[in-house]
Amino acid sequence: MTVLTAAEPLPRSSAPDDQVNHRLSVVPWIDAVVDDVGHDPRSWYVESFWLGVLGPSTTWLLRLLAARFEARPDGFTLDLHDTARALGLAGRSGRGSPFQRALDRCVTFDMARPAGPAALAVRRRLPPLARRHLVRLPASLQERHRAWSEARLHAPGIDELRKRCRTLALSLVELGEDGADVERQLARWRFHPALAHESALWAVRHATAR
Repeated sequence: MTVLTAAEPLPRSSAPDDQVNHRLSVVPWIDAVVDDVGHDPRSWYVESFWLGVLGPSTTWLLRLLAARFEARPDGFTLDLHDTARALGLAGRSGRGSPFQRALDRCVTFDMARPAGPAALAVRRRLPPLARRHLVRLPASLQERHRAWSEARLHAPGIDELRKRCRTLALSLVELGEDGADVERQLARWRFHPALAHESALWAVRHATAR
């Protein structure tokens, strides 16, 4: 089996199906940033906001993999035929099949990446929506996301505040803002100056390291 990419289907063979290895090694994609500020694929946030971007098949695939990671956090072997049937995507195979498209979209939307021959690294937590993804949602969901974000900004707790501040800082850096502009914007959003400064430095450092 070749390495999966967004443009490559599951490999096919002239051998009968029971003679072909239809297994994929799945390992966790370790990302300190997203693992810290991200959302469980089975969470309300993902169901409410990522679903409209990823589509139902890809969202359910990520939910299934999240459950498998709970039992085997270091990784596991995925039977592709069984998984397709479990998701209701069995049937047509090869490029363009529903299950192949679900796998492809995981890679396309940066939820997974090739990790060697017949291996895929998959995020255990999904990042907050970037603006380029948010604008794909209907206006009602964009407004709901805005209200959710504002509510989180006003919730108590220094650990929660730091997490929110870092999430916003990272989003600004990904939009092309430099550290100084990020710090000023965080201050305008009424984060404490020390927290704004620390979060801006953190976001620039982690964005550069990715």
